[in-house]
Amino acid sequence: MNILVCVKQVPNTQAISIDPVTNTLIREGVESIVNPYDGYALEAAARLQDKDESIRIVVLSMGPPQAEAALRECLSLSADAAYLASDRFFGGSDTLATSYILSECIKKIEALENIKFDMIFCGKQAIDGDTAQVGPEIAEALGLAQITYGLTCELKDNELHVLKETEDGKEIAAIGFPCLVTFTKPDFEPRFATAKRRFAAKKAEIGRISADDIPDIDRGKIGLKGSPTQVRRTFVPEVKKGGTIFRDGPQDESVRSLAQMLVDNNIVATVE
Repeated sequence: MNILVCVKQVPNTQAISIDPVTNTLIREGVESIVNPYDGYALEAAARLQDKDESIRIVVLSMGPPQAEAALRECLSLSADAAYLASDRFFGGSDTLATSYILSECIKKIEALENIKFDMIFCGKQAIDGDTAQVGPEIAEALGLAQITYGLTCELKDNELHVLKETEDGKEIAAIGFPCLVTFTKPDFEPRFATAKRRFAAKKAEIGRISADDIPDIDRGKIGLKGSPTQVRRTFVPEVKKGGTIFRDGPQDESVRSLAQMLVDNNIVATVE
């Protein structure tokens, strides 16, 4: 079986600060890391591979040349091959354009490797965008069944059984192949790289895919011009202080006091 894992190199958001004048992110000097949710997706693939050594894991990322570092990190952990989609025409892509590019790259990798991917794993979202859109959009572009918010998974009865997070707790969902699953944080941390794998990852060849490598790609759907959404402005929300806290007396008295205050300030109206 073959698994493709989509990963993204992101800035370490714990080290990012905001420029108080421009209200923009200060990225200078901030380290780049593998998006943590993508790391959980890779670990899910690795755990399947632990039980079946015939499983091949390929990682794919879209980004500038320096994103190779994230791919080598994935190779040092468990991936068998890595590809980087990098082209100036890809720059400025929103989630829809990004998912279209990645879906076309997946088809290209299948042709290059002469394989078909049984499973595509993604993180539920990237910590620098938090949209949670790219994974489901890839599934839509490729016509795949999908499960979101996966925690763990296992192969059983020629299906993938996914323990997933829901608003009410957890549930197990089964899905056939080919499929796409997005993963969130499980109850454990991903594995560490071994020295042997890390050394091999430094020497590994990273496949490159540009727009020219995909002759059939619709250039009207990629990059800034092919993106129907654009970020016009970023800002830090104003932190409002003050307010009234009802903490004295029984709870029902606090509720009545709050309701009366809302009525007195014309926030809610009484019903006769």
